[in-house]
Amino acid sequence: MCVLKQLSRGDSYAYEIAQILMAEVGMAEGTIYPLMRRMAEEGMVSTYMIQSDSGPSRKYFRLTEQGRDTLARQLAEWASFETCVRRFLRADQ
Repeated sequence: MCVLKQLSRGDSYAYEIAQILMAEVGMAEGTIYPLMRRMAEEGMVSTYMIQSDSGPSRKYFRLTEQGRDTLARQLAEWASFETCVRRFLRADQ
């Protein structure tokens, strides 16, 4: 969900996404690359190459319509889960 949300803000390459998610949510860099590959295989993202000024070409990822739909569904599920947890934590113990 976090990767899809980041891509909803704009196209990006895996290392950049990894750096953002490591800083924001503590997601390990090694988690990102297999996840990006799987999301591409499942059609949630598409890829394209851009020549880098500082080295080899970079593979950029773009959210597809299926990815947008998946993100919307995951955000709704997260909101429901969060509501349930908050309700549980407020209950008398």
